[in-house]
Amino acid sequence: QVDLVQSGGGLMQTGDSLRLSCTGSGRSFSGYAVGWFRQAPGKEREFVAAQSWSGATVDYADSVKGRFTFLRDNAVKTVYLQMNNLKPEDTALYYCAADPAGMATIRPSEYPYWGQGTQVTVSS
Repeated sequence: QVDLVQSGGGLMQTGDSLRLSCTGSGRSFSGYAVGWFRQAPGKEREFVAAQSWSGATVDYADSVKGRFTFLRDNAVKTVYLQMNNLKPEDTALYYCAADPAGMATIRPSEYPYWGQGTQVTVSS
């Protein structure tokens, strides 16, 4: 069992940078894979980025490659999504999710634990 608490988000302008945070409770959080997902109004939840528990595998959606970076600090049980060069199409509710199986996956259904979500709005 792990609880995920997110922070960050806000109203940004095109080209801005923003870092989202996701802090996990529980001693075993470092052994979890963590994914970032987002959901825009009227659209399905989509994969953004994920990292396996070991950090050996990091995967990004094509739409964010080269702009977003997955970061992790196990000492403070926190993962981050560093978002650079934001675009209006990045506007969405962003979620972090954790999977005790430890494998990075792009499928939301594989993640049993979810953060509360944080809104990112990018104006043009």
